[in-house]
Amino acid sequence: MMVDHGDPSSALGAIPPRRRPFLVYRDLIGAPSELEFLRRQYVGFTRLEPVWAGRTMRPLADQVGARRWRIGGDGVTGALHRLLFRYFCVAPVWPIGGLAPVVHAQFARGGALALPLVRALGGRMVVTLHGGDVGKDKNWRATVLARRWPLVLAATDHFVCVSAAVAAVAARRGVPEAKLTVLPIGVEVPDQPPPVSLAPRYHLFVGRFVEKKGIPVIVDAVRGLRANGDMTPVVFVGDGPLRPLLERLARDVAGITLAGWLPPAEVRLRMAQAWTLLVPSIIAANGDTEGLPSVVPEAMAQGCAVIGSDEGGIAEAIVDDATGLLVPPGDAAALAKAMARLNDPTERNRLAAGGYQATAAHLNARIQSAALEALLLSSAARVA
Repeated sequence: MMVDHGDPSSALGAIPPRRRPFLVYRDLIGAPSELEFLRRQYVGFTRLEPVWAGRTMRPLADQVGARRWRIGGDGVTGALHRLLFRYFCVAPVWPIGGLAPVVHAQFARGGALALPLVRALGGRMVVTLHGGDVGKDKNWRATVLARRWPLVLAATDHFVCVSAAVAAVAARRGVPEAKLTVLPIGVEVPDQPPPVSLAPRYHLFVGRFVEKKGIPVIVDAVRGLRANGDMTPVVFVGDGPLRPLLERLARDVAGITLAGWLPPAEVRLRMAQAWTLLVPSIIAANGDTEGLPSVVPEAMAQGCAVIGSDEGGIAEAIVDDATGLLVPPGDAAALAKAMARLNDPTERNRLAAGGYQATAAHLNARIQSAALEALLLSSAARVA
């Protein structure tokens, strides 16, 4: 295995005292929609130091962590090594010693691709399942995941599921109950909730513009609100294949802003200023589904009231009418009604306060991260 750029010793950085390096496998590192929730899984680690490994590094890859490798390195030789790794399970050679005998794979397919690394280490694996990775039907049709899944089941000690709903799907894919652990990804919660924003009001969406995020539901809800004279602006942060649908909405009605992808600090600021965060997710036609969208606890931590779908991990994170509002998935009229309801500042502030308190108590990133580290250490100890 080769370092993705520069001298190996400088690119990998100094290992913090008493922390042992271990591999985190994510096949593509640096996707904007993943940066924050991937990084936060390791903020509470005290005994292990994540070293990211993957075949593709995007420009933002450095934001998940300073220590990262690109399988095979760059150039023609690197491409050959990646082909051998991908198709023939040939493990690369890495320029660092002392790796803990455990690999943390992100997503189900990541577990399948990481198998040669686990074998070369003589170690075990922990796989985090996020939702669509086990839910999408196409992922199981003549794919590397489908072919190697029995081997993944054998090599993995713990399948960490971001919600109970994801765990239920994983069980249907054959994961033994004893290997399932429900552990939502936490967020970094301010000591105090941000003050009530005096900025101009707006509803907010943050995420990829794809079917499972409920983009068409938001479009229909906004059109209904405009027809009834509600002109509250809506800001969309993100991008994706359904962008043309939102561009048509912006041409047809007033108050629609497409902000593109924004840096994490800017997203948090938008959340702190917004009246509501909209998360009307659905199960897509191809089976793609949510685990627990990271934007839900992120917004709650910023004192932003959340309106989400009454299903899956969203329904596990939100107590209806106490820490947010839940609406039936796919119901644009119900979403519009909830959005109009939160024009009332008393209602909005009550739910925002409840969401902040629930997140601080149950979804603190350092606590959730420490629990993940304990699972990885238990797998490493089993090998030892």
